Amino acid sequence: MSASDEDFMRLALAEGRKALPACLPNPPVGCVFVKDGQVIASGFTQPPGQHHAEAMALSLVPGDLADVVAYVTLEPCSFHGRTPSCAKALVARGIQRVVVAMRDPDPRNAGAGIDILKAAGVEVTVGVLEPSAVDDMGAYLAGGAGPATVGEGA
Repeated sequence: MSASDEDFMRLALAEGRKALPACLPNPPVGCVFVKDGQVIASGFTQPPGQHHAEAMALSLVPGDLADVVAYVTLEPCSFHGRTPSCAKALVARGIQRVVVAMRDPDPRNAGAGIDILKAAGVEVTVGVLEPSAVDDMGAYLAGGAGPATVGEGA
């Protein structure tokens, strides 16, 4: 982890806050893509059934992401519910590094998104500004972060 990881995660956290309250009961996730020290795209969780933060950012960047670092405030989802797996989408686009603020406590994910990334050879850093992410995820976490409250995979 570097000072720049914290700086870019702060930007991702700010993106995530833009999702509130429309994203609820889903988590207010923010995502920032950085290439050569510059933000090239960002996104935040849309209302349920629409793009997750990573998918929103992916839609703004054409082609391969081999030289891009993704900063995400919550572990990318591993499963396909109403929307596809963000972890698999990042891998498919060639991402090589993902920095995550916190693991997803939803039992349907709970480390599986990180496992998908690592299995594909992606460098993953977890825990950057985690206390801030936990604060921002308050309503999501209070709802139990599980299938009964989160919906059908967002």
